[in-house]
Amino acid sequence: MLIEVYFDGLCQPINPGGISCYAFVVKSGGKTIYSDYGVAGEPFSEDSTNNVAEYTALAKALQWLLANNLASTKIEIKSDSQLVVNQLTGDYKVKAKRIISLYKQILILKSKFQDIEIKWVPREKNREADRLTNKAYNKAIQDNPEYLDRVK
Repeated sequence: MLIEVYFDGLCQPINPGGISCYAFVVKSGGKTIYSDYGVAGEPFSEDSTNNVAEYTALAKALQWLLANNLASTKIEIKSDSQLVVNQLTGDYKVKAKRIISLYKQILILKSKFQDIEIKWVPREKNREADRLTNKAYNKAIQDNPEYLDRVK
């Protein structure tokens, strides 16, 4: 059995310092078996960035996989963020202080899996996770109308 995980993050209306949102989608046999989305960090803070959102999405996805006893299943992680993929494959160094702790958390989580691979995919192949990040952003604004004063 193969489990595919697609994840995405955004920070709007400005990056950094907007509202950062994450999303991930877990698929088995091409069908979505679970998805989640939400706000990744303190809105309008310096830690609210698209990279924090991307790493948060992956951390939450890996936590879900572990909680659902999928650590021994073949896992393919897919993202359209070249930065995150290249950092996790060791091709790029992690320099931003705000993501170092998230990066370390991912490495610890990743080490609990027997067969896990992270791959870059073009944005078109990550549409479902992308759509959910926008849903998370819209929900954050609906749930916190005072945010509208800050997003103009």
